[in-house]
Amino acid sequence: MHGREECEAVVTDNGEIGGRPVGVDGRLRAVVGLAQGMAAAHTPQESVGAAAEAARRALDGGFAAISVWERARGRLRVLVNVGELMAGEEPLPEDESYPVHDFPEIAEFLHEHWAAGGEPHAWVETAEGVRPGAAPPGRQGAPASGSWGRVAALRRRGRGSCVVAPIVLHGRAWGELYVARAAGRPVFDRDDADFATVLASVTAAGLAQTERLEEARRLAFTDPLTGLGNRRAVDIRLDEALEAYHADGTVVSLVVCDLNGLKRVNDTLGHAVGDRLLERFGSLLSLCGAMLPGALVARLGGDEFCLLGVGPPADEVVRVADELCRRAAELEMGEGVACGIASTGDPIGPVPSARRLFRLADAAQYRAKAARSLKPVVAGRDGGAEDSVIRLADTSAAHPPERRRFRGRR
Repeated sequence: MHGREECEAVVTDNGEIGGRPVGVDGRLRAVVGLAQGMAAAHTPQESVGAAAEAARRALDGGFAAISVWERARGRLRVLVNVGELMAGEEPLPEDESYPVHDFPEIAEFLHEHWAAGGEPHAWVETAEGVRPGAAPPGRQGAPASGSWGRVAALRRRGRGSCVVAPIVLHGRAWGELYVARAAGRPVFDRDDADFATVLASVTAAGLAQTERLEEARRLAFTDPLTGLGNRRAVDIRLDEALEAYHADGTVVSLVVCDLNGLKRVNDTLGHAVGDRLLERFGSLLSLCGAMLPGALVARLGGDEFCLLGVGPPADEVVRVADELCRRAAELEMGEGVACGIASTGDPIGPVPSARRLFRLADAAQYRAKAARSLKPVVAGRDGGAEDSVIRLADTSAAHPPERRRFRGRR
């Protein structure tokens, strides 16, 4: 290594080379490894886990955790624990949290130190209640003793020292990175705290990137006005559902809804009022869709919505759609909704593709709208193969596969 030791190499249980990085090059590699680990993660949970594990190894800790500061609830909530877990610690805790008043350093640091022009900096705590080599990050002249909460936690879990680094995101204290060593291990020092500060900054950059990606994914599958799924989300879920239907007969049901009276509201009261009507119906659809476990509710565009049920019997889907029609008729400003249903649980013939199920649901919805029906129209329940809805769908199949074709037919 050209006369400079870079890392105390250790072979981990899974065969990877790890250990405590020593020297500038070793720590630089650890920083790069943390960033790469977060970038390779597929979910926010995986990203946070990768950061905690990389920080634990980089600081030669036995345990590491990342927590988020939930201001509205006044608590630090643990997102992930890695390494040597003690009683009460789980890798992905559902509700492990601690009152901020027991660990006040984050809040004090933000308001007293950082707000005065300081920079976020990590600090060390020990089971003896001292901070080696540095004053606490709170008020000027504060005693160099650790917080009661930190000291008690270290002692309770048989740990000798820890380093705590604030994670700052979008200019605000987001949470903290916490790395601990067991009692009897060398105590963290000022150099470790400096390095933890760097690791926390890299973690914050990774979290910001993850947030941007998650927001992009959310927008890609979400209708911006109602917050429901969009057509893309429906297409993907429906393709998956039909694969299950072809594999094991899972019932797949599609409800297509056309909100009546939207054009009149837009023309007479304005599009802002029309948008409120769309939002209200979207909320109503979400409420009714929750009656079907695993259902997806979406806005396909304009005044057209849908509900996709996977698993529940066709009769249960019809019952929910009937409830939706009843409640929609009571919406102020609107004129109810026309609902059409196509389900593989009914005698509708082969359903080789999502297009076929959509065509049947569209035809049923067209019949409901033409008849001004107060209840949903269900494909396949009016004479089997001779069902008028099925015949309408089959007749339209000769035309280019454009949805909404039925609306212009009389």
